[in-house]
Amino acid sequence: MTTLAETYLGNQVGDSALQQQVEQARQAGTLLEVYLQPGDRAKGRIHAHSTCGVELGIIKSRDHALKMGDIFVTQSNQLLLIHLHAQTVMVLTFDGDATGHAIDLIYLGHVLGNHHWSVLVQGDRIYVEMMADPAVMETTIRAVNIPGLCIDYEVRSPAAPLQFSSHSHH
Repeated sequence: MTTLAETYLGNQVGDSALQQQVEQARQAGTLLEVYLQPGDRAKGRIHAHSTCGVELGIIKSRDHALKMGDIFVTQSNQLLLIHLHAQTVMVLTFDGDATGHAIDLIYLGHVLGNHHWSVLVQGDRIYVEMMADPAVMETTIRAVNIPGLCIDYEVRSPAAPLQFSSHSHH
């Protein structure tokens, strides 16, 4: 049976009252903890298993992106502490000058979008959310054949993940 958590109490980071509630629940054996993937942060409905194997359903507003230390109350009156795994992202950069490759870059954007791989452009870097097997993603990106395009990876702390915007088809 799935334990449902939809009442958000807040975040324990910097909130001593919530930290105390978490510690009391831990001592009483009523604390559930869950480790989620960075991609789960923005979802409205999340299915997961706690560290002790309890099946969980987390329901929240899509407007609230989960953060490390968020606390929910379950329907069975247990506290649920949210942990986030580190976020690995693909980083695309250029070795040299990208001038003259505008059409190639537009095509790259089309290819990434066609696969529904979220991107974030910051400065001279294109971050791509890991949405498939890295080898498949690399092969797809290399097939665009942009001279000087470099593919690397970066691990982001759960406390400072990149926010990829969601999209929809209307």
